[in-house]
Amino acid sequence: MAGTEAGTVVVSLPDRRWIDLVGPVPAVRAVVWDAGSDPRRAGVLDAEFLVPPYMKQADWSLVNGLPRLRVVQTLTAGYEDAIANVSPRVTLCNAAGVHDASTSELAVGLALAQLRGIPAAVHAAGAERGRWQPRTLRSLADRRVLVVGAGGLGTAIAARLEPFEVSLTRVASRARDDGRGHVHAAAELPALLPEQDVVVLACLLNESTRGLADARFLAAMPDGALLVNVARGAVVDTDALLRELCDRRLLAALDVVEPEPLPDDHPLWSAPGVLLTPHLGGNTSAFKPRAAAFLRDQIARFAAGDTLQAIVAGPPAPGSPSEIAIPAP
Repeated sequence: MAGTEAGTVVVSLPDRRWIDLVGPVPAVRAVVWDAGSDPRRAGVLDAEFLVPPYMKQADWSLVNGLPRLRVVQTLTAGYEDAIANVSPRVTLCNAAGVHDASTSELAVGLALAQLRGIPAAVHAAGAERGRWQPRTLRSLADRRVLVVGAGGLGTAIAARLEPFEVSLTRVASRARDDGRGHVHAAAELPALLPEQDVVVLACLLNESTRGLADARFLAAMPDGALLVNVARGAVVDTDALLRELCDRRLLAALDVVEPEPLPDDHPLWSAPGVLLTPHLGGNTSAFKPRAAAFLRDQIARFAAGDTLQAIVAGPPAPGSPSEIAIPAP
């Protein structure tokens, strides 16, 4: 593969810490670039493989100006910003699988917190309140739970829900059967939603899922049902959800919102029955070791001319991996 030296490819990582985490890869020269400064001054014009910063906006005009660029590899599972901006001549890959464990455990934690009334208990036990207010609440056990999304994240959530003895239903874009049983098609949602106690959104954001949880979707959920969103904020119609919350008909636990970050004066902050976390899903101690292992494997594949994993857009690559496996950290 071409590079600045015979047999060497240039890989751009967002900072020196990522170079240290990934470690040396044969036939690879790693350089640092934040995807936002002058690439000439940074000395990255020869970069063929680029990793943009995590949770930071890249300057795509600068990225697309790299003359030798062949691959953009995100550190996020979501790629809606990148796919809308990366040149079609470049292969785009996401970090499929890297965040599944952390985000799925948060999804279950958010559901447990809301069903068991933990936010209200914390509020009642505040330093200025000190109120002992026992009450009977719903368990996660025996709840009817619908997971929207049957990719890596949805599958990880389903696996973590099973020990809680829930009645689990899964939905994806199309109906199919897998090792866990039947997956319903998204077209079946109107019939499925009225039967659910908890709905967990774990799908990618695309044109078919943008605004999926709209007024009609939310109205179909039964009184007292809980909506958990660990997908993307734009999967939910925020105004429609606010109306349901203010009517005290639904509960919500949201790690992602639209807009994001949520403005200080946004009414969602003070809406009844909502638990908000600031997009914490994948940002845990598990992230960097898993991401580094994924990048190490992906970069080695690229340098060797092998098939990349987690390709979501761009020129076709030889072969197609049947599943995405995250190497051990």
